Amino acid sequence: MKSIVLLIGLIAGIVTVKAEDGSELWLRGNQLNQTAGLFSSISGDKHQIAFEEFQQGLIKMNSRELAFSNNVADKGLLIATTKNAQIKKLGLAKDLKGLGREAYLIKTISQRGKKFTVVTATKPEGLLYGAYHLLRLVQTGQAIGNLNIVEKPSYDLRILNHWDNLDGTVERGYAGYSIWKWDELPAVISPRYKEYARANASVGINATVLNNVNASPEILTQEYISKVKAIATQLRPFNIRVFLSINFSTPRVLGNLPDADPSRPEVREWWKKKVAAIYKEIPDFGGFLVKANSEGLPGPMDYGRTHVDGANMLAEALKPFNGLLMWRAFVYEPGDDRAKLAYKEFIDFDGMFADNVIIQVKNGPIDFQPREPFSPLFGAMKHTPLMPELQITQEYLGHSNHLVYLSPMWKEVLDADTYAFGKGSTVAKVTDGSLITTRVSAIAGVANIGEDTNWTGHHFAQANWYAFGRLAWNHQLSSETIAREWLTLTFDSAAPDLMDMMLTSHAAAVDYMMPLGLHHIFAWNHHYGPEPWCDVPGARPDWLPRYYHNASEKGIGFDRTTTGSNAVSQYYSPLKEQFNDPETCPDEFILWFHHLPWDYSMKSGKSLWDELCYRYDRGVQQVREFQKIWDRNESLVDPQRFREVQSKLKIQSKDAMWWKDAIILYFQTYSKMPVPYSIERPVHELEELKLIKLDMIHHN
Repeated sequence: MKSIVLLIGLIAGIVTVKAEDGSELWLRGNQLNQTAGLFSSISGDKHQIAFEEFQQGLIKMNSRELAFSNNVADKGLLIATTKNAQIKKLGLAKDLKGLGREAYLIKTISQRGKKFTVVTATKPEGLLYGAYHLLRLVQTGQAIGNLNIVEKPSYDLRILNHWDNLDGTVERGYAGYSIWKWDELPAVISPRYKEYARANASVGINATVLNNVNASPEILTQEYISKVKAIATQLRPFNIRVFLSINFSTPRVLGNLPDADPSRPEVREWWKKKVAAIYKEIPDFGGFLVKANSEGLPGPMDYGRTHVDGANMLAEALKPFNGLLMWRAFVYEPGDDRAKLAYKEFIDFDGMFADNVIIQVKNGPIDFQPREPFSPLFGAMKHTPLMPELQITQEYLGHSNHLVYLSPMWKEVLDADTYAFGKGSTVAKVTDGSLITTRVSAIAGVANIGEDTNWTGHHFAQANWYAFGRLAWNHQLSSETIAREWLTLTFDSAAPDLMDMMLTSHAAAVDYMMPLGLHHIFAWNHHYGPEPWCDVPGARPDWLPRYYHNASEKGIGFDRTTTGSNAVSQYYSPLKEQFNDPETCPDEFILWFHHLPWDYSMKSGKSLWDELCYRYDRGVQQVREFQKIWDRNESLVDPQRFREVQSKLKIQSKDAMWWKDAIILYFQTYSKMPVPYSIERPVHELEELKLIKLDMIHHN
């Protein structure tokens, strides 16, 4: 145990660092009596879960329960919906008019020389989010003496996509087996289901897809529907609706039909009966997520039908129950430049989908790469609701070994201007209902959650779950604000150097993995380490790194200009012109859009080869700096989490050097140019690196 000086909060004092394992996430509170003097009593709707959650949060922080009182006295707290008699007297309902079920108001009221705080909303779900907001203010030490906050979410549906399989494995999961214990359900209910719900609700997440997009038809058997019902019962009090991923061939597999052709009345009828059976068990069931005709999965195109035919058939079955159909745009049949394929597949269907269909689009046009330009589908489909799909789990960013705070990457995409409706038509605005009319606006994140004690495999990976929820609730928040909140809640300290480490970690990862627009040069089977030389006989070209880097003696990069694949033309002006010219194309994407000679003069004045080498070295040095930052903050962190993060940073530092040496030594065989003498020399041999094989297989 060590004594430290607390750097944040309402008080500063000497505290004892307790041993922690990360299981409480950002909801751990502290034992610092921060709330002493803030509230003298608590009043409101005691039966509301918002009231209970706030009370429990105060107990964690204050080690005592506040007295309940029907009289809101000086420094009191009132938590109730607008139906509450005391709230009605205050006339606050007008401030929430037209803002929806999830909006809330937090306000300091002054009456007869006394002040008290009110948290109110028109519906219980809004009240829950308001209670968590006030708890967050208290826990992060923000002033609460003069509050006037009204908030509603940026997106209606803020959803986690679990890629969890029915056998307990998790595709692209790096934190252990699934938290869903299908073999035990419905008889045994894990206490983690409620903790999961609480964590999500605390950051505004209101929906979850329980199973993998590579779905098994078995999930729709009556046996599994009963299991899903049990989970839904645990999540419902926290305003979390359950969705399921489905396999398009399910009527053929479970219904003994000859096929799953969406044009056949028997198939349509089968889906209607199945959907009705689900809603009978789970009245607030959210709907379906579908991956179809992608990476070998079945879909309507198997029968000569279109995505519209398949999606609208399912939407028809869901509509009487107010269900939503989320249809993924991650479809890339062999042929043209893969970066163009989702756009080509869907653009001609704009305006043809049913109004309860929303197209789920990955943030970039390829596949969750460390950095991609935004998908050109955003804004292009002006008559079809689209929802961004972000990846919280770090499939291409070091799994659970690398500290990579993803909010800056997501903000880069959400704030990117599509120019679809003129200047200012950001990805966020074309998906949140601001510019394109939508029945339901939505955003999805592929979860990084598993049964590991700390939930995410890396203590700092919790920040990405947290950041997704906060951005889904309010996409205008800054990455800095979110990082400060999370650090303060999780470690009791938002020390400036810890903030800097988080905020620069994504750029560092891009530098030591694939700078300047390089992409998809990962190892074939695990997407963890570098393998630009990879060649698998019989594999599709667009599953191999050479397809993307195109390295030769002449240069490197993918030509997507008007004289190449012409992917630039899928973007609106002035972006397509900007991307088309290497002189104006941002350095971050220059090798994404251009194949350039090794001696091409970059904006920095360096040759392309030298710039590439310097970027890789910069990434390595940055990760080593992270180690220094973490070590000098040892006194601020409990011993267990300090050691565990320290160990992960050692792995990340070694991996960064592995990446740097593998890429530079391999591409040097083409460039024939020396590594700049001012940067650190490679410490590996190329042939040695080519022999590395990791047993970390996760299916695509």
